[in-house]
Amino acid sequence: MAIIEEEEILLDHLPKSYTKGGLKTMPFIIVNETLEKVASYGLQPNMVIYLMKVYNLEAVTATSILSMWSALSHGFALLGAFVSDSFLGRFSAVAIGSISSLFGMTILWLTTMVPQLRPSPCDQFRINECSRPTSAQFLLLVFSFGIIAVGVGFVRPCSLAFGADQLDNKENPNKKRIMESYFNWYYATIGMSTLVATTLIVYIQDAFGWQIGFGIPAVLMLFSVSAFLSGSSLYIKVSASESLFTGFFQVLVAAVRKRNIDLHVVNRENYYHQLPHSEIQALTNSFRCLNKACIIEDRERDINPDGSTSNPWRLCNVEQVVSLKCLLRVVPMWSSNIMVQLSLSQFSFSTLQTKTMDRHIFLDFEIPAGSFSVFMLITLVMWIVFYDRALVPIKARYTGHPGGLSPLLRMGIGLVLSAAAMALSAITENIRRGIAIDQKDPQDSPNIASLNMSAMWFVPQYVLLGLADAFNAIGLVEFLYSELPKSMSSFVVAIFTLGMAVSGFFGSLLVNVVDSVTSYGGGISWLSSDINKGHLDYYYWLLAFFNVVNFLYFILICRYKCPDLEVEEKQSEYGTQGA
Repeated sequence: MAIIEEEEILLDHLPKSYTKGGLKTMPFIIVNETLEKVASYGLQPNMVIYLMKVYNLEAVTATSILSMWSALSHGFALLGAFVSDSFLGRFSAVAIGSISSLFGMTILWLTTMVPQLRPSPCDQFRINECSRPTSAQFLLLVFSFGIIAVGVGFVRPCSLAFGADQLDNKENPNKKRIMESYFNWYYATIGMSTLVATTLIVYIQDAFGWQIGFGIPAVLMLFSVSAFLSGSSLYIKVSASESLFTGFFQVLVAAVRKRNIDLHVVNRENYYHQLPHSEIQALTNSFRCLNKACIIEDRERDINPDGSTSNPWRLCNVEQVVSLKCLLRVVPMWSSNIMVQLSLSQFSFSTLQTKTMDRHIFLDFEIPAGSFSVFMLITLVMWIVFYDRALVPIKARYTGHPGGLSPLLRMGIGLVLSAAAMALSAITENIRRGIAIDQKDPQDSPNIASLNMSAMWFVPQYVLLGLADAFNAIGLVEFLYSELPKSMSSFVVAIFTLGMAVSGFFGSLLVNVVDSVTSYGGGISWLSSDINKGHLDYYYWLLAFFNVVNFLYFILICRYKCPDLEVEEKQSEYGTQGA
């Protein structure tokens, strides 16, 4: 409150052009993002059960759909950032994304309300004769997922930056402190919204049914849209400008256009185009073919009187080329995170497993099957606090180095923990399946809590996954920040998000391949909807094996990674005068 009062006093003495924005806009922006996350995250944990029980889909089909939904949500984040930066601006992108999410969630809610929008319920006496969704019903379901994915993709990469736009006031002496306060509150509310989504919303779905359980996220999304739009007159709306994505494509196009230039015979009259006051004096030989993109062939044709390029799709500057080279350099290390993200996304099968087990922690209360991922979230938060407040100071005291563990070491530890978590998942499932077979009753459904085994057996694997995420993800983000130029710092989140999208596509492909291969010739699939007949333990062992291979790949990258793309002090032999 004191910070807000200070800001209001300062605003009274600022020019009229600075009266928009400021901390008075933060409630609208943070409420929008918080409610959007509660609504969207609250739909995910139990969705596999909804698709199997209401839409009568097989476990593999349901899991594949959810993996693709996750992939599209993260993939559209890149599209949202590009469209926001290049065309619409952040306000329009967040508004369109919020409305899109509301539309998609409303359609999904309607599938619980209108019987004609979903297949008929299974006959309890003839379970094998369940009707499948019609083409129209299935397309409507997938359409709702797609519209929600578009909304998520437009809101999440733009919301944080849009809030920062409101506080980016150079005339305010408290700008730095206010910005730090904003980031702290923003991430705190994200953590709380995730916790509420995976506990309260999931519990409501279990206790009160799908109509209320899906209706609440839709209503919350309505409040989210209303809160954001109601603050429209107060916002600073920064116009769109050229996106970093566009610059990458320009370098590639310009390099292809000049593919016939021989770098070895370029005479000194041809040189690289540089921005005024550029600190880059030379280009390295890594990815040398890209150097052609910034070679000036004809000064009169390529350079305007003010020093800018007449056609940025034919001539780029050195900074653009260096940025793309740096991006290509971190791709191998970035790709090692995909397997970890795939391991973290196995909630659909875990939900089916815990659904069959005793989830009581008190006599009259049991944890919803979809809420067990909260143990991973709690572990993640607790480890970050312990690492930052205890481990780093201890290390600094005994080593004399103020920093914590190196980013690469943390990434490596995360990869090992991910493999260990999948191995533990396989062992736990083997035990669960054995108990299920011993207690088998022909009248029992495989999807009801009938096992005399506590679901708390699953907590250790969630703890390991939380630690794996804390080590690997944070280490990767720090690695990307250290390796990429400062001008690309806002691009780090986009790169990380792309990894999550790729893991979603790969996860969908993997479950379909495993299902097809293991059921070939009429056999029972490892990923059978009746998990007691299938072999989820074998599937987890496969993931553990892939994680081990991924760790060896990581070691190989660390040993033979690309030469540093930092600009050499020695000038290039091709000439490096600025344009």
